[in-house]
Amino acid sequence: MADLTTKMINKYKASTAENTTLEVVAVDPRVWDQTAHQFDDICQEQMNVFAAERWPQMNVDCLHFLRDGELVAGCLIMHRAAPLGLGGLAVCKWGPVVLDTTAVDAEAIHGLAIDALVQKYAIEGRLMLSILPRPRPSEVNFATEQLLARRFKPGLGLPFPNRYFVNVHVDDEAMRASFGQKWRAHLKKSEKNGLEFEHCDVSQMPVFYDLYRSMTDRKQFPDYSAFDSLHHLMENIDDSARPELFLVRHDGEPVAGAVIFATGDTAVYLYGATNDEALPLRAGYLMHWEIMRWLARQDRIKWYDLGGTDGFLGLHQFKNGMVGKAGIVSEVPRVMNYAHWMLPRLLGETLFFARDTKAQVMRWIKSRKTIGPND
Repeated sequence: MADLTTKMINKYKASTAENTTLEVVAVDPRVWDQTAHQFDDICQEQMNVFAAERWPQMNVDCLHFLRDGELVAGCLIMHRAAPLGLGGLAVCKWGPVVLDTTAVDAEAIHGLAIDALVQKYAIEGRLMLSILPRPRPSEVNFATEQLLARRFKPGLGLPFPNRYFVNVHVDDEAMRASFGQKWRAHLKKSEKNGLEFEHCDVSQMPVFYDLYRSMTDRKQFPDYSAFDSLHHLMENIDDSARPELFLVRHDGEPVAGAVIFATGDTAVYLYGATNDEALPLRAGYLMHWEIMRWLARQDRIKWYDLGGTDGFLGLHQFKNGMVGKAGIVSEVPRVMNYAHWMLPRLLGETLFFARDTKAQVMRWIKSRKTIGPND
């Protein structure tokens, strides 16, 4: 392919019953970000401009997987070796990514890419390989099944693992009919409030930043997201994969906004923000409805990933009503870990135990801060 202006670093063979082989090609991170939009499976976690900013202490590899010289999959993987050859970690978040998820052998290609990662990082690199499969709108996540079959061990799961997917691969009438009854009623009321929906360019991001900071100040909850890196993502990502910005205004003033990663076949709700006026105006209902209508007009996009809820009942009711009858609520997979050698296994398990313990403590602190004496 013309996009593969890359240098071959290694070739690994991964066999199926048909004796299919894949080549692994290292890609310059800038080339990776410029061509990542080709992959149906691509997501923000697999963009170098996102990963390098959020995890600056890690080394980043961008890989293309070729079969008979043709690009079929890819992967961004972060890694860091421990001193004295004691092992280290290689982390893949929401990957590998497949070029064509509609291909009859798409899942087999995904498995071949995992095999190549095991060979390169777990066996030859002597690292613990940690893969967090992408959440998918299905009851069974095929990637988790593939990893279990390859002797990966499940790590700690999320306390509230539900993930909410809206089916936008239908027409407006069918989508609206799918919503929960109360969700439709709120949407109907919001449409009578004189709200204006706008699909904006990146120049309007300061408006969204002000909305978001106003919201977090008002709600006074700790923000453990990667919001502080959003400006870097929006300003530096290639145009082909830049997230979309949507705003809702009332009497000319912004009351709600959302940033959506809409590259690939599944759009992801990255960030949302509202001000004090948004709730009585039901601005969130109109905003998401118009976003879904916009997504439905994009030929490639089939699903709208709304993310999770962190256990907030009101957020569950809002997202569950939006998912409706045509969508699906699935679970975020557990991170899956594999180490071929003893020292990397011991080091990796120790590091993950420390990380998971810290995460549990932070969740407990967050729960104490968000539950007041009058709640």
